[in-house]
Amino acid sequence: MKIALVHDYLTQRGGAERVFELLCRYFPQADVYTSLYEPETTVDLGDRAVYTTALQKIPGAASNFRLLAPFYYRAFRDLNLQNYDLILSSSTSFAKAVRKHPKAKHICFCHNITRFLWDTQTYLEKFPKYRAFYPFLEQVFKAMREADKKYAQEPDLYIANSTEVARRIWEKYRKQATVVNYPVDMSQFQFSQQKDNYCLVAARFLGYKRIDITIKAFNALGWPLKIIGDGPEAEKLKSIAADNIQFLGYVEDTQRAELMAKARFVIVSALEDYGLVPVEANASGTPVIAYGAGGVLDTQIPGETGLFFAEQTSESLQKALLEAANIQWHPAAIRDHAVKNFSVEVFFRKVIPLLQQVAGEDIQWCETQKIVA
Repeated sequence: MKIALVHDYLTQRGGAERVFELLCRYFPQADVYTSLYEPETTVDLGDRAVYTTALQKIPGAASNFRLLAPFYYRAFRDLNLQNYDLILSSSTSFAKAVRKHPKAKHICFCHNITRFLWDTQTYLEKFPKYRAFYPFLEQVFKAMREADKKYAQEPDLYIANSTEVARRIWEKYRKQATVVNYPVDMSQFQFSQQKDNYCLVAARFLGYKRIDITIKAFNALGWPLKIIGDGPEAEKLKSIAADNIQFLGYVEDTQRAELMAKARFVIVSALEDYGLVPVEANASGTPVIAYGAGGVLDTQIPGETGLFFAEQTSESLQKALLEAANIQWHPAAIRDHAVKNFSVEVFFRKVIPLLQQVAGEDIQWCETQKIVA
């Protein structure tokens, strides 16, 4: 059985790319395709061959990949995948458009619908430098939405990372999706029963992450807060932070894991499609204080693994933090919840039967924890 793995673009290292990295690891014989590939800034694929589209030849394309939005559908349609029996795409936008042989099967691991097309105003809040071009962009996006709906019909099965994303897939594409919450590699996270006197944020500095809410809440409480990350809103956020808030910038994975394990709480103020950070926090035995909407509704148990706050305001977050401070948390139980529900092994034990059902082939789970066809 010949398998192709396809991802939108490998130019950054986010949650979607980490999931694709797992697929690459568990299908070591599969061929890898993407529109653009920048090995220095994305997940580690070792010496594995990565096949790209014609867009790769454009100077500066990898660092300006968002500007190429109108051209991705054509680029993916031009890929020759006719010799593959099974295509596994990992997509928030374009990879689902690839062509397959009529007898082949295509399963899409969908991290979200094409957000910049269907929720353009919110997306532009993340990237304000594009906001001035909205009237022009809206005309382009109108045509692209029709293409998006058309190519969204290509996959034979959608696997959504959360109930929220499955709802969006049905709403925009009229395609049913099976929900399988995405995993984290438990071996990459430390566990600690002992918590230090600080809370933690780990996020890109983008408007929709609502780090400003967290900063204002901790300004009022005076509690120590450490913030991992960087991004367009860095100066703005630093300008409103009091002295009890420390900006750490980018940190290596080992330091990040240690900070997460020792944190009193990990704070998530964004409306996340799914959100790996809450699961990573639980894998470290750390409770999560999160805005109670979106993907966290799939991953958190209020009062056991974390608490929700009802509104995206600093006041609502403060209230949840004060309530959380009076709860006796059990780090081992929090870690156990993550291992039992969101480990890589659990993820593939759920995914393999779906692949077998759709592909009609015997895809085995090996004792070496790799999947081979």
